[in-house]
Amino acid sequence: MIAIVDYNMGNLRSVQNACDKIGSPAAIVKDPDQLSAYDRVILPGVGAFGDAMEHLKKSGMQEALYSYAKSGNPMMGVCLGMQLLFESSEEFGRHKGLGLIEGEVQRFDSSRFETPLKVPHMGWNEITVKDSVLFKGLAKTFYLYFVHSYHVVCKEEYIIGKTHYGYHFASAVNKENIYGFQPHPEKSHDNGLQILKNFTES
Repeated sequence: MIAIVDYNMGNLRSVQNACDKIGSPAAIVKDPDQLSAYDRVILPGVGAFGDAMEHLKKSGMQEALYSYAKSGNPMMGVCLGMQLLFESSEEFGRHKGLGLIEGEVQRFDSSRFETPLKVPHMGWNEITVKDSVLFKGLAKTFYLYFVHSYHVVCKEEYIIGKTHYGYHFASAVNKENIYGFQPHPEKSHDNGLQILKNFTES
């Protein structure tokens, strides 16, 4: 059974509906004490990094996520959920993240271009991937749906997917049992559903 973490940051129902479509029902979980009962956890989210971390701390979900990560069961962060897996973010000041993966979240840097990048990065874009159980049945390059103004900067060893928007950035990551996707699998039709299916079977 899959737990979708509810920390008041939205995008829960679309993830739940996508899980239903692939035949893997998921429960929306607000109580941190219930998290350990699930085989897999998805940390979704749309919103501000600082607000998200504040709610995770106050609700007790931060500690529950730490314990879950240590259990060895698969965990996936999506969009803001992926960014929260890292050590810090520069969104609206400086904020500490969960620190489950080494790295930080930075705003797209348009200063290096004569014509500034449009931020947020929004719409369909290609992701080029490395070998991973999550990409079973997919090509090395395919399209997913993105909506974000910030992206992760981390060690190459954690990056399993890259996307180009002005420059290349990490759009999918993996460290041990923890995965992260900057795009939205739940909004990415067949390709995204295949990723979610692979996650449920990993």
